[in-house]
Amino acid sequence: MPTAIPDTSLNLPPGELALFRQHHGVALGQTQRTALSHYSHSSTSSRGRGTQRSTPASSRAASAVSSGQGGRIMLDAGSLSVLGAYFDRLMGRIQDRVDYLSTQTTMSSTAQSRSAASTMAGADAEIARFKDILRQIDELETEFDKVRHIRDIVKAFRGRVERAGHSLRR
Repeated sequence: MPTAIPDTSLNLPPGELALFRQHHGVALGQTQRTALSHYSHSSTSSRGRGTQRSTPASSRAASAVSSGQGGRIMLDAGSLSVLGAYFDRLMGRIQDRVDYLSTQTTMSSTAQSRSAASTMAGADAEIARFKDILRQIDELETEFDKVRHIRDIVKAFRGRVERAGHSLRR
């Protein structure tokens, strides 16, 4: 009969031990379901073509977990193989999710960067337009000052001409 040890001998912190127990039960439960699936389909031509097979020891371990006798790890090759394969698949799914989220983050960051660059380019264009308007206003004010000076000179001449015309008429 295979040896079983308490899962507390793994020296995991309480949170990790609880997570281990949860996944240990899931892994062995999947093995038990797979074994039951193989036995229930024994008359079909696909018999023996499964992704996993349950050993009697791993079935006993799964039964122990599912019946509330958790907290022990079976030290037989089948149970440890099932548990190792389960954690490898779990880590692969987690890595896939991390990769997906990393890609999504990169895409979001790139989109925000493009949006910011577009906004900055638009702002730069508006600043250039505003500077051009200010330059035109400055030019108009300079022209206005020149025209006012000319107008004042013309008024002064007109006033002299009118005074000279009044003087001659008299």
